[in-house]
Amino acid sequence: MYPSSFSEVAGIFVHEQVRSLVDAGCEVKVISPVPWAPYPLSHLNKKWRRYNKIPLKAQIEGVEVYYPRYIEFPRGYFFEYSGFFMYHGIKEVINNIYKTFPFNLIHAHVALPDGFAACVIKKQLDCIPLVVTIHGQDLNYTIYKNTKCYRAVSQVFKSSDKIITVSNKLKNIAKKELGFDEKITVINNGVDTSKLSSNEKDLIKKYSTHKVIISVSNLIQIKGIDLNLRAIAKLINKHNNLKYLIIGEGPEINSFRKIVSNLHLENHVEFLGRLSHKDVMKYMSICDVFSLPSWCEGFGVVYIEAMAHGKPVIACKGEGIEDVIVNKINGIMVNPRDISDIVESLDYLLNNPKEAKRIGEEARTIVLKKYTWKENAKKCIAVYEETLGSLKQRR
Repeated sequence: MYPSSFSEVAGIFVHEQVRSLVDAGCEVKVISPVPWAPYPLSHLNKKWRRYNKIPLKAQIEGVEVYYPRYIEFPRGYFFEYSGFFMYHGIKEVINNIYKTFPFNLIHAHVALPDGFAACVIKKQLDCIPLVVTIHGQDLNYTIYKNTKCYRAVSQVFKSSDKIITVSNKLKNIAKKELGFDEKITVINNGVDTSKLSSNEKDLIKKYSTHKVIISVSNLIQIKGIDLNLRAIAKLINKHNNLKYLIIGEGPEINSFRKIVSNLHLENHVEFLGRLSHKDVMKYMSICDVFSLPSWCEGFGVVYIEAMAHGKPVIACKGEGIEDVIVNKINGIMVNPRDISDIVESLDYLLNNPKEAKRIGEEARTIVLKKYTWKENAKKCIAVYEETLGSLKQRR
């Protein structure tokens, strides 16, 4: 959930928030726990070997980041106890930091394991206020994994002073499944306007004869990449200049490549792999449509990043991004897992370039007005101040 030498884009949205909090006057130090990779894992598994290469401490754009190790089991085994494992991995680092940096508040991201570990730290340090942000995994997956996971997440909600969800969708799930809705504030994620890209002449030239559709995601089933591929297969006879650029890596890449082969889409699809955030912004700036029909999104920063570039976006109804997108006003909302709906929406945007441009311009206007990291930081600070104020009253 934070950039490192393992991945410079992992959790980059958390880093963008931290930078904006610093710009707004907060003093912040980041603890980003890393799975401990002992022998033989560090020799047998490439992923775990890369964990070993992450430094214990780094500076990222002026932010001090610590990477303590904690025990994590492969494939999510014993995940219900992961909060305890993380606490034991970070407690010494936290205590050492507190000696010279007596922080006023802890802000944890995700309930399990990070929020759970933070709850233990909170008690250890005389009940320092704790705010936890829920990004999606806790409420989309973890609470349904088993009874112990549910109880662990529930305990975090109970012990935290404030809960932030990144969308109303997640707030509604939390209210239904866990309660504690009086603690919850919705603060949507944002974009860094200084990192938007423009005038990418080489890419514009490369794709000058194409209508470019892109997606950016982990290559997993729920992102709907296969649905995009099947939709494009139905459109290429009518729009033979389509080019679908898939940015990201993940376990489903081989199955997606097989779909491309079976549907004879080799001339219409490119797998670009995992790119730097800067390069992702470049591709967003030159695409005609951003399509990610994911049916399990807490919010989805990539949507508003594409919208900030003035691009029409296709997303699924009922997901977190509904906080931002109004159908056919500043984006297109499709029914989950509905290929015909995706086909119709892509065809509509490709056949009506003026309307696509208008939707993109509306998207850009709303995002730059309401969904920047600067606005996000203001709202977070308001939650911090409310939390600290309530603590003073109780004492």
